[in-house]
Amino acid sequence: MTDPQQILHDVFGFPSFREGQEEIVRAVLAGEDILAVMPTGAGKSLCYQLPTLARQGLTLVVSPLIALMRDQVAALRHFGVEAGSLNSANDAEENRRVSEAIREGRMRLLYASPERLANTGAPEWLARAGVDLLAIDEAHCVSQWGHDFRPEYAMLGEVRRRLGGVQTIALTATADVATRGDIMDRLFETEPRLFIHGFDRPNLRLAMQAKENTRRQLFTFLDKHRHESGIVYCSSRNATEKIADSLSQAGYRALPYHAGMAQDDRAKNQDIFLQEDGIVMVATVAFGMGIDKPDVRFVAHAALPKSIEAYYQEIGRAGRDGAAADTLTLYGLDDMRLRRLQIEDSESSDEQKRVERQRLNALVALCEAPRCRRQTLLAYFGETTEPCGNCDLCIDGIMSFDGTVEAQKLLSAIVRTGERFGTEHLISILVGEETDAVRRFGHGQLKTFGVGADRSKTEWRSLLRQIYAAGLVSLELTEYGRWTITDSGVAVLKGQERIELRSDVLMKPRERRRRRAALEAHATVPGDDPLLMALKALRTRLAKEEGVPAYVIFSDRSLIDMAARKPTTLRAFGEIHGVGQAKLDRYGDAFLEVLKEHAD
Repeated sequence: MTDPQQILHDVFGFPSFREGQEEIVRAVLAGEDILAVMPTGAGKSLCYQLPTLARQGLTLVVSPLIALMRDQVAALRHFGVEAGSLNSANDAEENRRVSEAIREGRMRLLYASPERLANTGAPEWLARAGVDLLAIDEAHCVSQWGHDFRPEYAMLGEVRRRLGGVQTIALTATADVATRGDIMDRLFETEPRLFIHGFDRPNLRLAMQAKENTRRQLFTFLDKHRHESGIVYCSSRNATEKIADSLSQAGYRALPYHAGMAQDDRAKNQDIFLQEDGIVMVATVAFGMGIDKPDVRFVAHAALPKSIEAYYQEIGRAGRDGAAADTLTLYGLDDMRLRRLQIEDSESSDEQKRVERQRLNALVALCEAPRCRRQTLLAYFGETTEPCGNCDLCIDGIMSFDGTVEAQKLLSAIVRTGERFGTEHLISILVGEETDAVRRFGHGQLKTFGVGADRSKTEWRSLLRQIYAAGLVSLELTEYGRWTITDSGVAVLKGQERIELRSDVLMKPRERRRRRAALEAHATVPGDDPLLMALKALRTRLAKEEGVPAYVIFSDRSLIDMAARKPTTLRAFGEIHGVGQAKLDRYGDAFLEVLKEHAD
């Protein structure tokens, strides 16, 4: 087969290309070098897999993780495509299969880590074997400006030259202008063709909440996703273990994952997550890169991510099948302070630290956004959009008020104490609390002492977060977290400018919960459809028997399509989303039997 549309349908079982895929596929087939920036879940892998099947030759794929290589090889082989990998986890039989397929010219896609390519004679051997396309996944790792820079990736330009300057496609979901320029300089001798296909993931519901009770907020969110697969990200190994234990005690199938665990335990938990339904992976950021599980229905952050790119990458692991998925991020001032301290204490250059501060500032602004979150998020990546209708601010509404007076009270307290103090001391002054520190410094005599007694400490913390997000104040981390005022803050303090602040985040926790409950009463959450559960049970059994992730059999989207359309013949089953000829032959009868039982 040489027609891309025919390969798409007959091999992969898709009726049409996703947005942006076809023009990249045709550019690859035309022999062009390419840098493609596509949103997570947009189907980047197909952009090099399909062209490989439309022509002769071997495609070498650089992949960051052994687990990802293994799963993609398994998925391709289930599509009837000869694929393999070069990695240390292969047994002798697998190495023999790969070597024979390469020698005989049957191998179509070969996966390898950047370390395996950069530190051995593999590139020269593969050049002789006929590699005619180099595909680099997670290409932002090439750049020092990328949020996941890896030195081994930076050597891939030299690997490309050792392969004979082979045609190259580099793909990533997160690359700003600086990162894109760095990738081009490091990988290509001449400028590649650049494809940038929007960052929007409209199927993801975006939500953020200020921390009140992290455990309770997580449980409220997760209660809507019983029996579904998802990820909860934590900021520390200790938090990961505690939250996983709490969820397990509450009846969830929750597993921990962090770098402090034994490698075998991490691999075991990852395999369970990939192969079975309804698993909640509670993890640090050690988990995620290259996890290609399409049916992740939710991603929650128990603490603030490290940057807006990291946030985008992590929530992007949900809903890769295109079906609706849910996200929640919890945040607080302590999170913001910790992230800033991590930046300042790192060994990065001053320029890199400046970039990281900007990225964190953008994330803080997103947390306290006074408008559609998707608009704020996409604006960071240089895109504009109408209000999305699928974030908490669009769905629940935004309550705002003229917060100029409140901002002036905060700014005045900062100025009158010499811009030398941190959050809790300033708030004590505003509410009129005579702490030891207030008495020691004589701050009970200030004009601002007690001027904010009409609001609680929690409300003042939220207001301080908002004026921080608005750029009115700056947090000096290296000096015990003292607050200073920016030029914009001076303008507000002097009455030259006004500021709108959000009132909904100032509600008491009970009021906020009552308001959310009233809003959620109108939302519908799909129940446990018996047919869908039976199809999932069959998928789980087959996945265990074959030792592959569940989605390799069929994605959630495919099962939902089956449950909705209820095909009764192999021909009709072949029209289900994600059912190509190989899967129709292999699984059609078994799934039709379940469909028939429920029809009867």
